[in-house]
Amino acid sequence: MNRKLLTLAFGTLLLAGTAANAQIVVRIGPPPPRPVEVVPVPPREHPDWAWHAGYHRWDGQRYVWVPGYYAEPPHPHAHWVEGHWAHRGGGYVWIEGRWR
Repeated sequence: MNRKLLTLAFGTLLLAGTAANAQIVVRIGPPPPRPVEVVPVPPREHPDWAWHAGYHRWDGQRYVWVPGYYAEPPHPHAHWVEGHWAHRGGGYVWIEGRWR
């Protein structure tokens, strides 16, 4: 009985780890980026925060605009690399932004 439970738990964890790396391929290309996004001045109390630009997110039926925002870097001198849509697998996949 314990062996079955252990196998089931391991299988569930393995499946969850695999699903976390899955990418959704969207067959419809994203709209062009907005021509101008108004970037506000960084918060006075956080002048070193990085601007994360707005982007079009796929909600399962259509693209919706997600506005940009400021975020705290994880360490000094960290640089934000913007996310983007990449053409892959006969469609488009979202590549998440990341800190360097």
